Amino acid sequence: MHELALAESITKIAESELNKYPGSKALKIAIKLGALHEIVPDALQFGFDTMTVGTLLEGAILDIERIPIRGKCRNCGHEFEIEEYLFICPQCYSGDIEMTQGDILMISHIEIE
Repeated sequence: MHELALAESITKIAESELNKYPGSKALKIAIKLGALHEIVPDALQFGFDTMTVGTLLEGAILDIERIPIRGKCRNCGHEFEIEEYLFICPQCYSGDIEMTQGDILMISHIEIE
């Protein structure tokens, strides 16, 4: 279950940032999660909730923004959303596709009080 390891990493990074502001408490941790990572949001949420019990992050909202996979055809230049991991241009049927989004995995911001 790599969601638990990811939740642990998110928790450690957020706690490290909170330590820069003594007395603060996290309200929300916002992450951008590309679809290519195949992370199950409910499992990630469960891991986050488990990891934050008794910490300054307890009760913080984990805001997960799902980023779809998008590509650009190197043959015809058509840009499109890639569904079902089918890396074929729907316009010219070329398989020469450059992935332009969907591989991101980052904390975008932390809201504190």
